[in-house]
Amino acid sequence: MPDHMFIVTGGPGTGKTCLIEKLAQRGFLSMPEAGRAIIQDQVRIGGVALPWSDRAAFADLMLGWELRSWHEASAITGTVVMDRGIPDVMGYLDLCGLPVPSHVEAAAKLYRYNRRVFLAPFWNAIFTEDAERKQNLEEAEATGRVMVETYTRLGYEIVELPFVGVEERADYVMERLRTG
Repeated sequence: MPDHMFIVTGGPGTGKTCLIEKLAQRGFLSMPEAGRAIIQDQVRIGGVALPWSDRAAFADLMLGWELRSWHEASAITGTVVMDRGIPDVMGYLDLCGLPVPSHVEAAAKLYRYNRRVFLAPFWNAIFTEDAERKQNLEEAEATGRVMVETYTRLGYEIVELPFVGVEERADYVMERLRTG
């Protein structure tokens, strides 16, 4: 198990990307989120692999992105903070009520990360929708719950991030990276 690869997961609009950007400013390497980039590309090219068009195709593209990110990060010797991971694809499919194909589950079991996974819990005060993030409050909350269930089922330890500003969240994560 690559102990140097740490996942930050949770629902949309919970501060994951801001936290990862702050950690990158502090010298940590990171891997970007698949979903937003895939949505932007699909919209740009007129594709249908979108969460509001073809959720299964969207999940397939996310899996490919996460596998590539895993391979890139596994070749790095220092700590890498990942904006989601392969298990997020399983969680997304569960959330959508779609079956999780055996190859997706196999990928989640084969390509592991550090056992400690950071969860950005739903936080109404910072949640916003935008062009790519069209989930409502209920979906955002449900996504967080599904990610906890998915990662826990796969044997990961969930570390819930506190409801504090990005500087304090970065301090919190850095302390936990040092201890373990």
